[in-house]
Amino acid sequence: MGLASLLGLSCGSGLKNSSSGAPKGEDSSMIVPMNFYDLEVLALDSQNVIRMRDFKGKKLLLVNVASKCGYTYQYKGLQELHEKYGDQVQIIGFPCNQFLFQEPGSGEQIQEFCQVNYGVSFPLSTKINVKGSKQHPVYTWLTSKAFNGKDDYTVSWNFNKFLISDEGELLAHFGSKVEPMSEELLAAIGVK
Repeated sequence: MGLASLLGLSCGSGLKNSSSGAPKGEDSSMIVPMNFYDLEVLALDSQNVIRMRDFKGKKLLLVNVASKCGYTYQYKGLQELHEKYGDQVQIIGFPCNQFLFQEPGSGEQIQEFCQVNYGVSFPLSTKINVKGSKQHPVYTWLTSKAFNGKDDYTVSWNFNKFLISDEGELLAHFGSKVEPMSEELLAAIGVK
């Protein structure tokens, strides 16, 4: 069993086998549901599906990530947040190659990079588009007031962060400069 397979299995919570018609990643023809918990995305291993409904009752921090970015070091803070407060907030990373092609690797390469360099154990999706005509439905929901009911947002760069309440409502958007373990983000999450 390869490293990516082992790590995909270790992500555990919220991952389901994709044999029942998994989402197609960057397919913009998919319908965007009004309810956050109806959203799903293929996991980085392309064998499992991350279903948002599996996280009901827990806050989520959704982050578009890249391994060749000036903010890549934030993986360390995200992993620390996951280890310290994973019982209160679930992190999901969304690899994206739309900002100066800073996520060029395959799923296996991304998984290996994250594990070897940062010990990442929170779920990662397959590479998706977070903006543009092929924007993934998760990010269409996050960035459009018509769906999220809060506001319209632009994902300006890698490591933007969206905080979802334990009831599936968008609470806040944070730019790339906001560190995962910053007082600002921890206060918004309400960690104890």
